[in-house]
Amino acid sequence: MGVLIMVAQLILSLSILVVLHEGGHFFPAKLFGCRVEKFYLFFDPYFSLFKFKKGETEYGVGWLPLGGYVKIAGMIDESFDKEQMAQEPQPWEFRSKPAWQRLIIMLGGVTVNFLLGILIWSMVLFKWGSDYLPPENAVYGIEVDSMAQAVGLRAGDILVGVNNEPTTNFNAFRRDIIIKEATTIQVVRNKQQVDVPLSKDHLTELAGYRGRFAVPRFPFKIDTIFPEMPAQKAGFKKGDVIIGLDNKQIDFYSDFLKLIKDYKAKTINIAVQRQSDTLQLTTTVSKEGKIGTRVIPLEESLKFETQQYGLAESFPAGYKKSMGALGDMIKSFGLMFKGTVKAKDSLGSFITIGKLFSPRWDWRRFWSLTALLSLILAFMNILPIPLLDGGHVMFLLYEMIAGRPPNERFQEYAQLVGMVLLVSLMAYALGLDVARHFGWI
Repeated sequence: MGVLIMVAQLILSLSILVVLHEGGHFFPAKLFGCRVEKFYLFFDPYFSLFKFKKGETEYGVGWLPLGGYVKIAGMIDESFDKEQMAQEPQPWEFRSKPAWQRLIIMLGGVTVNFLLGILIWSMVLFKWGSDYLPPENAVYGIEVDSMAQAVGLRAGDILVGVNNEPTTNFNAFRRDIIIKEATTIQVVRNKQQVDVPLSKDHLTELAGYRGRFAVPRFPFKIDTIFPEMPAQKAGFKKGDVIIGLDNKQIDFYSDFLKLIKDYKAKTINIAVQRQSDTLQLTTTVSKEGKIGTRVIPLEESLKFETQQYGLAESFPAGYKKSMGALGDMIKSFGLMFKGTVKAKDSLGSFITIGKLFSPRWDWRRFWSLTALLSLILAFMNILPIPLLDGGHVMFLLYEMIAGRPPNERFQEYAQLVGMVLLVSLMAYALGLDVARHFGWI
């Protein structure tokens, strides 16, 4: 059920973004007197799921959820309509309009996605505010995995800064290391500040790393007891704090997760702190290594801060957040060209995107991800790659500077090359996701 909810959120998010993006082309085209022959959500090779015609435009929903399109008469695009382009230009065609009008039409989709990202994030901040964990509130320090240990971090370290710049948000710690190409991390260890040096190899490995790396430590306080599971039968209660397992001390939830793996399908004694009493409860462990409890959310274990925004404050904050996200995209793109970040570690298909959504319907997460995806769509589309909006803009800028458009045959071949590149890139990204799923990479 959780997977279906994630898929439903992904489809809804992409549908909103694609329809509004294509609307950004559609309305300027109509404004300037262009004939729009098709307006489609998703692609429709061979057949469509739904369609109807109103006026001169066919509206529909395709079966291939890889984007959408508007087909504007007299435009060299992914339709490769050579028959239309071989005829004399008509007044209602795209190619008959002044270059500045065509430029506005082509920039419409990117502009809509850019403004939409800002608007959605502004409304998210207005509705829910911004939650963050100041590093000093991670009072139990961090739990580290093998990658974090290899870098030089240790369990219990308290994060202070990156590149000697104070860290204000624990959630942004890993991102800051990569984006800032960090050479040092500052931590407090045994009440003394320590510099942990980082190499370029560390950054490259971390950019492609999909493990936890470093996460806040917190006690194992029970929030939920699942019915018909061993914990319920053994007498565990909400609010119990697990402090021992088979005579081994448990200080943090991460300690429990490490130890419980050795007791699958066994009976064990668990020490529990219940208010002022210490109890010993005997329970069995399932073959999956579970006893049937859920720990309280991290937000309740540690003191998260929430910054609230009024309506007027939310728009500058949404703009700032959007600019920060776009800046990170540009920097990440640059890091790939420098070799600091490997493309295979950064690319992902719709499978990767879908996994970002919650298995439960979470409107806050849904709209936050939709805002981010809108900005990603704007950034990717403005790249000067034939077939994308940026490729059309590149040709139009050439025309405005040179006083004549590029040769139509050249544009057709460029569009074909762009299509091959994009299809290859999507296939490569899908292959990476499949390989990750099976553990091949």
